[in-house]
Amino acid sequence: MAVAGAGLGGLCLAQGLLRAGVDVDVYERDAAPDSRRQGYRLHVDARAALALEKCLPPRLFRLFLATAGRPGSRVTVLSGRLRVLHQTPASPPRDPDDPATLSTSVDRGTLREILAAGLAERIHYGHEVADYEQDPDGVTLRFVDGSTTRADVLVGADGVSSAVRRVLLPHAQPVDTGTRIIYGRTLLDDAARRLVPPAMSDGFTAILGGHVGLAAGLVEFRRRPVDAAAAIAPDVRLSPAGDYLMWAVSAPRDRLPAFDGTLEEADATTLHSVACRAIRSWHPDLRALLGAAAVEETFVIRVLSSRRVPAWVPSRVTLLGDAIHAMSPARGSGANTALMDAAHLCEALTGGGDLVGAIGDYEERMRDYGFAAVEASRQAEAEAARRRNLLWLWVVDHLPKPRGTAKRTR
Repeated sequence: MAVAGAGLGGLCLAQGLLRAGVDVDVYERDAAPDSRRQGYRLHVDARAALALEKCLPPRLFRLFLATAGRPGSRVTVLSGRLRVLHQTPASPPRDPDDPATLSTSVDRGTLREILAAGLAERIHYGHEVADYEQDPDGVTLRFVDGSTTRADVLVGADGVSSAVRRVLLPHAQPVDTGTRIIYGRTLLDDAARRLVPPAMSDGFTAILGGHVGLAAGLVEFRRRPVDAAAAIAPDVRLSPAGDYLMWAVSAPRDRLPAFDGTLEEADATTLHSVACRAIRSWHPDLRALLGAAAVEETFVIRVLSSRRVPAWVPSRVTLLGDAIHAMSPARGSGANTALMDAAHLCEALTGGGDLVGAIGDYEERMRDYGFAAVEASRQAEAEAARRRNLLWLWVVDHLPKPRGTAKRTR
């Protein structure tokens, strides 16, 4: 089987297929795992944890849990001058090793390295899918460089700009919401820790300032990735990583400070400057925290959102994650939903019986919860527009969730 895209969902699927004894290859357009910035802190919940438990070898799943972040105790909304506007206690403490109740943060880079462990010879970097052609016996993939390969099934896990979706569902292109988010991170050395407001140390924080907002969340590892790997999976090499503050400046594209050029074409130094100028009237500690960031790691995203599409005829080609149901990152559902997709599709592909029929069953199920998540995100964006600040989406996502909504998939 072939997976286009070595993001979280594609790698999780590959791990699950390999664990089930299925031959799988992953084709990634980037030249290397670190070719571009893809994010820092992720909020993960039981949807992701149960999917990872199903797909990963047990020791890699233990490594995932060990390198997760310290859960917060509350969600706080602050003004730009650090006045507390709202606080909500987090859910009561839960077992951090129980995937059915997990709710915490992870470092995206560390999680991606865990998902890639043991797949080195199966991940083919620099292989961008251009298109494909189906026949009764399988799928022929064509890459941008002109080369081809064969597979019995092709899974498009190639993100919001999916080439696989462009061929399979050309009418399903996501739309630009008009929001831009500049991401960065500030390493928590002694000087930076002294700048972190007490409320920000207790959990996720949203800072509101007119049309511009700042989302902030600490990543404080339960165990440092290198140490955890040495103890749990000595053959797995994780990059050194220390605790940090993830921050994200968000606003409609016409509300960010102007400069010569477009955000999407700006370099990291320019983006960092734009982010700092966007909060130039805020509390000095907030300005200092952004000023102390690792400037070269600053990047921007356009927030794109998918539109629900009617059911399509199942085939040997299917999709998962942002390739089919892209949504605002502010809701925190993108990664969780993509990992759910991976687990459900793995189950379908390894269950025996009619392969195309099983893919169709997966697609029907995925459309229901995937587009429901997109719609929830869209409704939250409407509420954000009413309140004139995108950060309300982040607040909604980090409020305590009802218990008992997640079930094990096996």
